[in-house]
Amino acid sequence: MAQTIPRQDGFEEFFRALRAARESALLLDYDGTLAPFRIDPGTALPYPGVCEQLNRIMRQGRTRVVLVTGRWIKDLLPLLDLDCMPEIWGSHGWEHLRPDGEYRTSTIREETLRPLLDADSWTGRIEAVGGRCEHKPAALAIHWRGLSPERVTVIRDIVREQWLWQRMDEHLVWHDFDGGIELRAPDTNKAHAVEAVLRELGVGTAVAYLGDDETDEDAFCALRGRGLGVLVRPAPRPSGADLWLQPPHELLQFLQQWHNAHEV
Repeated sequence: MAQTIPRQDGFEEFFRALRAARESALLLDYDGTLAPFRIDPGTALPYPGVCEQLNRIMRQGRTRVVLVTGRWIKDLLPLLDLDCMPEIWGSHGWEHLRPDGEYRTSTIREETLRPLLDADSWTGRIEAVGGRCEHKPAALAIHWRGLSPERVTVIRDIVREQWLWQRMDEHLVWHDFDGGIELRAPDTNKAHAVEAVLRELGVGTAVAYLGDDETDEDAFCALRGRGLGVLVRPAPRPSGADLWLQPPHELLQFLQQWHNAHEV
């Protein structure tokens, strides 16, 4: 249930539990959490210091680091400057890349795939007014970051027109995110990734999920009662997360404290 969340209260209690835990899992959204938003997503590198902190955490060998992102994994990999590859769930849970290189995707039903493929017939109208259309496994993302409110309204109207005319709601779900809209297959979301990781964890494992966007609310909900949900944003919003911190300074502090909790 969305609520106004506290600023810092509760972190110390979590880190006490983390110090006592033999194993831990750190689940992280990417855009808006580990990296600032950019008009060109290909330039959205992690905040300075983030990769160094994650490298230190992974070298300790006591934390399962998992990136849970809406990005296509192949588009995320070039942005990561890490000594070893973490586990990655991409495309809101449709893709899974393990650290050993094993890669799997979920199966997309034909009736779901058809409207995504047919979108090529109308996405040119969006691009003509400055929007960007991104095809991903089981989804179409429409981006408008950096455009004027007038152009954003035009883009939303185009998407709404096609959504209604093609009756896409029968096979897809509409998700607003910070900077656009995603039309997505309904079968998985970030909660799917969180639940899959939780099933593999031992009793007493300390778990946290850090995310910023509405798409992370499914993950916060899946983690409730099993771990700590942390909203990472410059300003708070109603959320199902437990606590809130601001990037990048407080994010780096959090990662540093995680590392310190596992120091021998």
